[in-house]
Order: sequence, then structure tokens, then C-alpha cells
Amino acid sequence: MNAAPVIPRAQAIANARRALDAARARRDADRAAGRLPDDVVLTLRRLERQQRTAPHHRAAA
Repeated sequence: MNAAPVIPRAQAIANARRALDAARARRDADRAAGRLPDDVVLTLRRLERQQRTAPHHRAAA
């Protein structure tokens, strides 16, 4: 039996970050164009406000 190919950790993280950045860019473009429902915009504002006031914790990589 052949082992499944293994993606290096750094590559997996880079792939995930690229996908997340693309999703955020689409969300921001939709928000700027007014294509998001009002309840979603309110939720985004609430989350952004929480992030601004929360202490910054970064895990060591």
C-alpha cells in the first residue's frame, strides 16, 4: 500500500491563509457594494468592535 501524500505544515498553513484572505476580500467587496444583508453587516460591526477592544493574544508558532 502506498502512503497518502503528505502536505508540509508550512504549505498547508499557506494554503489555508490564501483561502481565508480570498474569502475576506470577497466579503469586503460585497460589503462595500452593499450586497450583504443588514443583519450580517451589524454582526460584522459587532465582531469588529469586539476585536478592537479585546486584548491581543498570539500563540507562538
